[in-house]
Amino acid sequence: MRVEIWSDIACPWCYVGKARFEKALEAFPHRDGVEVVHRSFELDPGRAKDDIQPVITMLTRKYGMSDAQARAGEENLGAQAAAEGLEYRTSGRDHGNTFDMHRLLHFARERGRQDELIQILYRANFAEERSVFTEGAERLTDLAVEAGLDADEVRTVLADPAAYADEVRADEREAAELGATGVPFFVLDRKYGVSGAQPAEVFAQALTRAWDDRPQLKLVADDDAQAAEACGPDGCAVPQP
Repeated sequence: MRVEIWSDIACPWCYVGKARFEKALEAFPHRDGVEVVHRSFELDPGRAKDDIQPVITMLTRKYGMSDAQARAGEENLGAQAAAEGLEYRTSGRDHGNTFDMHRLLHFARERGRQDELIQILYRANFAEERSVFTEGAERLTDLAVEAGLDADEVRTVLADPAAYADEVRADEREAAELGATGVPFFVLDRKYGVSGAQPAEVFAQALTRAWDDRPQLKLVADDDAQAAEACGPDGCAVPQP
C-alpha cells in the first residue's frame, strides 16, 4: 500500500502532521507493507528566492493578523509540536521560497533518502537557530549530506534550476487535480484522502480502512478445471505422461 503526503517545509502543520502520521504507522500491524512517498506543495510558489521575511512579519502581511495574534498562533503551534515530541522555535524564524528544497527532495527519493532529508529540513526550519533560507545552497548541501546524500551531486542539482523542476510542478498539478487546497494532504492508495494534521487515531483508522479495502486477486478458471502445472519456491511440477 502506498501513502503519498503532499507537504511544504514551510508548513508547521506538515511538521506536526508527519509526526502524528508516523505515530499511527508505527503501531500499524502491516507497517512493513506501507510505502510512504513525499510530494511537493509550495505554500508560497510566487515568492522570489531572495524574498525572505521573519515568520511573524509574513503572517501579519499575508493573513492580516495583528502582531499579537501571530505570536499567539506561533505559541500554540509550539505547544502542539511539543505534544508530539518535536522542538519548535516560536520566534526568530524566517519564511521564504522552498522550491529548491522540493527539488532536492525529488533527488533524494531517487537515492532512497527522501524521508531522512525531509525530516532534517523540518528540524532545521522549525527547531534550529540557523535559517534554511538566508544561507543559500551551502546550508542546504550540508543538510542533504547529513541525510546521506553526496555533496557534489547535491551542488550539481542546486546549481541547475531546471533539475527536478518538472517533478515539483507535476506534484503540484496533481495535488490540484486531487482537490488539495492546503497541506498536509495524505492520499492512501489513491482511494482515501486525509486533510490536515489529524490526530494519530484518525490516521490509524485511515490506514486500517485502506489496507482492508485493497483489491483481492480472483483467479479465473472453469469450475471443473484442474490446477495447471506451475513452478514455485520448491521447484517445478514434473510433466505427467
